[in-house]
Amino acid sequence: MEEVAAQITETVAQLSSGIIPISTLYIGLNALLNLILAILVVRVRVKTETQIGDGGNEDMIKAMRAHGNNVEYVPITLLVLIAVEMAAAPVWLVHALGAGLTVARAGHAFGISSSTGRSVGRFAGTMLGWIVLLVGSVACIYYGLN
Repeated sequence: MEEVAAQITETVAQLSSGIIPISTLYIGLNALLNLILAILVVRVRVKTETQIGDGGNEDMIKAMRAHGNNVEYVPITLLVLIAVEMAAAPVWLVHALGAGLTVARAGHAFGISSSTGRSVGRFAGTMLGWIVLLVGSVACIYYGLN
């Protein structure tokens, strides 16, 4: 019991001293992107005088989906990133996953904001985001088993 309490105390101390600085960077960048996308939704809402929902307006739909898609993918991917960093994965891997996520989400948001149809940004953002989530998930499983 004392050993478990000591481990918990050590973990809390490590977390409070900044044990996940790389993840913290990408959490901040992706939170900022999310805030920008939310502001863009409000901006279109004011411009189109849409009080709730999308009002059938294509600009409103694009803004809402850019924000909504970001909210759907970023949290789980950031949890994966945190887990990989806490598992002491190589720094390059943590940065590759974090940067990949950030670039993917920005590209996707730009692509879907530009068109409700197919776009390079939307496709590339989706594919890169899925690759990051896949590689991160496999890394979590690997480090979890070792």
